[in-house]
Amino acid sequence: MSVMRLGFVQARESDLDKATDYYTNVLGLQEVARHDGKRYFKCWDEYDHHSVVIENGGLGLVKMGYKVESQNDLDRLEKAIEAFGLPVRRVSRGENLGIGQAIRCTLPSEHVLELYAEAEQSGTAVGTLNPAPWPPEQKGIAPQRLDHMLVTAEDVKTNADFFMNVLGFRMSERIIPDPKNEEPLAAFLFCSNKAHDIAFVKGPNGKLHHFAFWLDNWNDILRAGDILGRNDIKIDFGPARHGITRGTTIYFFGPNGNRNEVFSGGYMTYPDFPCITWTADQIGRAIFYIHQEVNERFSNYLT
Repeated sequence: MSVMRLGFVQARESDLDKATDYYTNVLGLQEVARHDGKRYFKCWDEYDHHSVVIENGGLGLVKMGYKVESQNDLDRLEKAIEAFGLPVRRVSRGENLGIGQAIRCTLPSEHVLELYAEAEQSGTAVGTLNPAPWPPEQKGIAPQRLDHMLVTAEDVKTNADFFMNVLGFRMSERIIPDPKNEEPLAAFLFCSNKAHDIAFVKGPNGKLHHFAFWLDNWNDILRAGDILGRNDIKIDFGPARHGITRGTTIYFFGPNGNRNEVFSGGYMTYPDFPCITWTADQIGRAIFYIHQEVNERFSNYLT
């Protein structure tokens, strides 16, 4: 696959100072730049310039960026996006701080997607020569990397088709009404060997449910819960286990209201990984396997 991974998420925040304190001192990300009214962050084990960008203007998603393998892939994908029927334009080098030339389109779900091949690399906190397994000094939760995101779409199928048929993603899991009606209510899609790199669930176009950060194991999830509690961060759900992906999780809200997740575990995917299907009558177990129910806020609160 030419699309390698989720590279960055750019979100709106109603109070940049509160959000910056949250990202640096609670989540434990590194602030790497302030430029043109935006603030840039990365996790300690990420090589590229940044993975999270915030800007003023309320809440929700500005855009998502996925990194591809080469400039040739951008040329090919530009044509494929146009053939799918979506307008696409070039983004000049430097329009995104630390990011090379990109292509941009608006998905059928009304989310803005950018694809790019080059990013400035500032290295990780432990380096690449005889590195320690983790940095000697860490703040907050300190996740290793940005992992995935979940957004809503009125038409889950069309967006899933775009990601699979145009961008080369595959579907790891889905939720359908029942075996006689396979119109997807949710689609979990991967371009790497993770359980998912993006998911679409049925809902209003243009909305963000959450973006998630990776932790190594269940003990790290519990430690994250302690840190969230110590800092009076509002928990949405967890610690818990997903049926979908089999991962362990906590969902919580930043100080302005955008939802985040810390995520660990789950399975690895491969090009021949079969799609796992859940039916709507089992959605409680699918989302939160142990509790077997989903609270109304988790389903309906979006930014």
